[in-house]
Amino acid sequence: MVTRFPHTLALALAVASVSALSAQRPATIPEDSRVKTLTVRNADNFMGAPLLRLGTDDRIIINFDIPGDAHEYLRYRIIHCNADWTPSRLLESEYTNGFNEAQITDFAYSSNTYVHYVNYNVAIPNEDIIPLVSGNYIVEIFHEDEPDDVVATASFAVTENMAGVAGEASGKTDRGFFTDWQQVNLDIDLSGCGIRNPYQDLVVTVEQNNRPETLRTVSHPLRVAADHAIFEHDQELIFGASNEYRRFETVRLDYPGLNVDSVRFGGTNWHAYLAMDENRDEKTYIYDSTQHGRFMIDEYNATDPDLGADYVTVHFTLDAPEAIGADVYVDGDLTQHMFDERNRMKYDYNTRLYTLQLPLKQGSYNYQYVVLPKDGLGVADPGPVEGNHHETNNEYLVKVFYRPAGARADRLIGASIIP
Repeated sequence: MVTRFPHTLALALAVASVSALSAQRPATIPEDSRVKTLTVRNADNFMGAPLLRLGTDDRIIINFDIPGDAHEYLRYRIIHCNADWTPSRLLESEYTNGFNEAQITDFAYSSNTYVHYVNYNVAIPNEDIIPLVSGNYIVEIFHEDEPDDVVATASFAVTENMAGVAGEASGKTDRGFFTDWQQVNLDIDLSGCGIRNPYQDLVVTVEQNNRPETLRTVSHPLRVAADHAIFEHDQELIFGASNEYRRFETVRLDYPGLNVDSVRFGGTNWHAYLAMDENRDEKTYIYDSTQHGRFMIDEYNATDPDLGADYVTVHFTLDAPEAIGADVYVDGDLTQHMFDERNRMKYDYNTRLYTLQLPLKQGSYNYQYVVLPKDGLGVADPGPVEGNHHETNNEYLVKVFYRPAGARADRLIGASIIP
């Protein structure tokens, strides 16, 4: 076993409606259902986006668990992508050093937990794999003897940090003032970037609260003035405002934490029963300082929570009318923004309540409820349960790509989070 990287805060990545012209960022997802608590984070900033600044000491940390008592031989590779997350036409030798495949050698076993697991850690860049150019990247993790059997995927980006990104999310939108929407306006400083035609060569993506399906793409600024590309009054950049995330904590199991009614041992593992949640669609907005859907693994008595935090069955209960023709899901980085049987709530016609049991590692969590049509043709919408309030403190990840005519790949020249 190798020496562990110093423990730092764990961050997971990553939606209201989405334009037909927009692509969707690949979610950080476990393709193998045994993979748990898959996260991608900036090594030095819990609230930062999964970004590397080219030519700096920045690191991206990918962390996950696989239940069991024996480690598995896993490897990984990276894929360079354009702004729309399609693979670029660059050769592997053009975007990474050496051989684009490496073994995951940093692993360790859980300690003093009822649920046994092996924790895996990947830091990028490292001596085996170094991204050489800017852009979006997908990481594929696979078994050593089955390179085509991907067990998990993750995404991050590398920026040249040349373009300055400023802007705001305003309740004054082209769909109305101070209602259910927020509109993002941007001022992109292109001084020194050498871009001759910003109207043709720029691609800008905006994503709300790390949710892949909110990804919007715009490419034509309203105007350009003194090397500044201005994006205003753009219909593509209007987002449902949603509401502040809900929160709970399972850091300790000897007494109930935040928003937890009770904890008890269930024979093989601990169970945490959350306080009953209510539909907030028609309720007055209440400010809360949340982490925009993120979670942090923590156990109050563990030296390294990545290894000392146990898996707890968390019981969610939602008092809301049945969603006709749609399903309700628990959403946030805790579910990797997936929508399947693992996080789909069940409606009980006797109690008239939605319920879900979800195994989660001890920690502090943000979550919300979203509604998705049963036919799968729509997008997950928090509005019917959480409501939409223009005051909501959302965050927006903005990426500025340079796509000159004839280029074989998009360069990421700037990125920033707009609060």
